[in-house]
This record gives sequence, C-alpha cells and structure tokens, in this order.
Amino acid sequence: MDILTGEIEKKITRDILDPVVRQEYAPATGGIAAVLAALYANIPADKRISYGRVHTVKVLADHLYTHLSAADAPVFDVAANLYDASRDPLSRGVALGILSLCGLVDYQPVLPFFEAAAAIGDWETRELAQMLFRKLIEKHPADMKTFLLRLVESDDARVRRFVAETLRPVQENRWFYSRPDFPLVVLRCLFRESAPYPRTSVGNGLSDLARRLPDLVYGLVEELVASGNKNSYWIAYRACRNLVKRDPIKVMDLLGVDEYRYKTAVTKRCDG
Repeated sequence: MDILTGEIEKKITRDILDPVVRQEYAPATGGIAAVLAALYANIPADKRISYGRVHTVKVLADHLYTHLSAADAPVFDVAANLYDASRDPLSRGVALGILSLCGLVDYQPVLPFFEAAAAIGDWETRELAQMLFRKLIEKHPADMKTFLLRLVESDDARVRRFVAETLRPVQENRWFYSRPDFPLVVLRCLFRESAPYPRTSVGNGLSDLARRLPDLVYGLVEELVASGNKNSYWIAYRACRNLVKRDPIKVMDLLGVDEYRYKTAVTKRCDG
C-alpha cells in the first residue's frame, strides 16, 4: 500500500528537509506532524486498524533516512536533533525511526535515545520506541541481549516494561519461535516482577509464545507456579490465556484452580 504521493514528497521537502538544512529543527518537527496527518489520510479507512499511525511513522522515517543518506547528510545528527526538538510523540517516533535505521549500521550512538524513550512519561512514545527497537534486536541479537539485560535491572518499571515489550514474538520477532532461548534469557529476570506494568507484558509475551510453542510455555507455567512467588503465579496465570483454549483441564491443574477467568471469559471444570 503506497501512501506516499508526489504531493506529500514535495511537502516533506518544503516543511521538513529544507528547515533541517537550515538547522531549524523545531519547525521541522511541526512539518513532521503535518506530513504524518497527510499520510494517515491516505490509508483506506478499512485498513487503518491494521496500519494506522505506526505505519505512517515508519514510512516517513524510511523516506527521510533514504533521502538524507543519498544526500550524504549527517543522518544521525539530524535524527538526534529532531528527537530533542520534538514535543509530540509521533514526531519523536519518526526521529526514533531514523535512529533505528542508523542503528542497523552503528547501534552504539542510538541506544541512549531508546533508553530515554523507554523511561519517558508519554505512553505513545514508549510504544513507538519498543516497536522500532525490534529491528535492532534482529540485526544485533547478542549485543542487544546485553543491552536489555542491563535495562531489566532498572528501577523504573517503564524501562522494564520496554524490555518485555521488545521481546514479544510479533512479526519482527518471528525468529523467536525457532530460538526461544533468546527472549527467555532476559524475561526470566522478570519472572518475579512486582510492578503490574512490566509484569503484564511478561505474561502477555509468554501467552503469545504459547500460540506456537505450547509445550514450552506449559513447562514455564509449571516452573512459575512451583516457585511459590505470588508475582510469578500471576505471570503464569496470564500466560495461560491462550493455552486454556487448547487444554483447559491441564491449565487449571497446573494453576491449582477450578476455573480460569480472563476478562469476561470464564472457563470452569464443569464446562467440559
């Protein structure tokens, strides 16, 4: 789906790239916001749920990175200045998108920006940051594991949640299904997580993993329950929200319950 038209490309040049050349980064971020709105308007209404704002951020970030690189511009410096000048999450997300592409070549300079975004008070910035960071995990798995193992020790629950969210087995992380040891090495550090925000993310990640690797997650649920830790049990319970559809009796036996509740759905032993 091509949402980048010739008219929008002219707008990008006039409202973003020209100010960048003049090192006028605040006006350029205003131009980013306007271009994102134009891109979003080009997404068919029936596709906005599956594409939406995140897609527009990625499209614009890719376009700016390609253009700046072709012009032999200092891409990292431009992206860093755009990030610092941004006052709204979507413009900040575009800057992070450019930085993530820079990080495919040299990740060290971009990591502080993702760490800062992971701790920021704005929810939308944090969501964009964890989505955009995943390409760095795929490109530099060993180094990003080291980085995430450091972040998982943070006192900030938002940073710990960032770690867990980057390790969800979504489209960019499909390779986790063949190498589940990679995310689990990091997620195990959160198996006793006391804060609800990152703890929910851990449980959701294990539940996602169970779609393709149910036996692995059954084993993890057993391990979490056996630990005797209430936070570990909470994660185990959350991790079963897909498994309970597959084998409800096994799930309830593992959890030691006679019914399993998730949102409005209730599964009881007598159901079968």
